[in-house]
Amino acid sequence: MRGEQPSAPAIDASPFRFAIVVSRFNEEITSSLRRAALNALLDRGAENVQVFDVPGAYEIPQAARAAAESGRFDAVVCLGCVIRGETPHFDYISSAVTHGIMAAAGDTGIPMAFGVLTTDTVEQATARAGDGPDNKGREAAHAAIEMAALYKTLSSSNARPSGFRA
Repeated sequence: MRGEQPSAPAIDASPFRFAIVVSRFNEEITSSLRRAALNALLDRGAENVQVFDVPGAYEIPQAARAAAESGRFDAVVCLGCVIRGETPHFDYISSAVTHGIMAAAGDTGIPMAFGVLTTDTVEQATARAGDGPDNKGREAAHAAIEMAALYKTLSSSNARPSGFRA
């Protein structure tokens, strides 16, 4: 049985600053991810959102790290699409992007939401970038809002995260 994404809490995004880093490769898919992410941030009240285009998925972690290191953002939404082909290129790129985003988040202390599709077919990618609540760009934006709020709570000297037990 396939797991379901838990619904995101409706956190006000207005206090936070967001970067969206999006790959132009597979642009038909990534433009839909971008649109859904941007709309999700705006729907939650975000007022400070900057979008940065990069050539391909491989460049996403580089730009995400640069955005985080700028000190101008509370979270980064990473969007792209890698579709399996006939060579091992898919495996190398998918692995590099995944590890690069995680390393950038850990090294900079800025949360980075993973909205990079890694699919076997164009049809799978299209389904994950379609209109509606299952769009992975939307999900990544909601994760970025939630993580920005969590990091703010964790950095507050007197606050305890929800669910904390002494």
